[in-house]
Amino acid sequence: MRRGIMATAFFLLLFAAFARPSLAQADQQALIDNATRTIDELATLGDNSADFTNMLRRARATVICPNVIRAGFIFAGQGGACVLVARDGAGSWSSSAFFGIGSGSFGAQAGVQEAQLAMLIMSQRGLDAVLNSQFTIGADAAIAIANIGGGIGGATTAAAGADIVAFARARGLFAGIALEGSLLSTRPAANRAYYGRDVGARQVVMDMAAHNPGADPLRVALMRHGPRG
Repeated sequence: MRRGIMATAFFLLLFAAFARPSLAQADQQALIDNATRTIDELATLGDNSADFTNMLRRARATVICPNVIRAGFIFAGQGGACVLVARDGAGSWSSSAFFGIGSGSFGAQAGVQEAQLAMLIMSQRGLDAVLNSQFTIGADAAIAIANIGGGIGGATTAAAGADIVAFARARGLFAGIALEGSLLSTRPAANRAYYGRDVGARQVVMDMAAHNPGADPLRVALMRHGPRG
């Protein structure tokens, strides 16, 4: 019981530190700028970059987390800030809706890891699941994971039937990024800060009812590396 309480407390502290909503528009713009850099690097670096661009062409949407941090000794957790963008029927990408990711676990583990992460959403079912206020990876939609530079290759084969295909480029002491059971949550305050009004994630990425010119470089990068397949 005590271990469970300690693990929960650790997770909450880590999630608050790394996935908290920012209230300054400059923070949101920095996140989008870093997401643009993440897309550029995943599409051009590592053994699986060709797999990444191939899957991006077919993706319905993507969640981009430029800096997911995993840390712990016995109790471990990971968290980060993310953006969600989606494609319309004509192939254009939406502006960004803001999310946070976090998880906690218990076991014989120690280390620190940083990762760039892009979760390519391949189906409408996957996108609908993510657009819920809280989405548990692996429980609400099937997911396949490819660690860039990890030597696993074959991401297209591994992704057969998956609603979401996650590409991670990680460095640190952990062997690989673990996403199963991680919680992805919307950040209404971040959306409000960036767009100047209350707007939900579905309004941003599905209805395309909000736009900030600062999000355009990310949309351009997604079009460049993943034109409609």
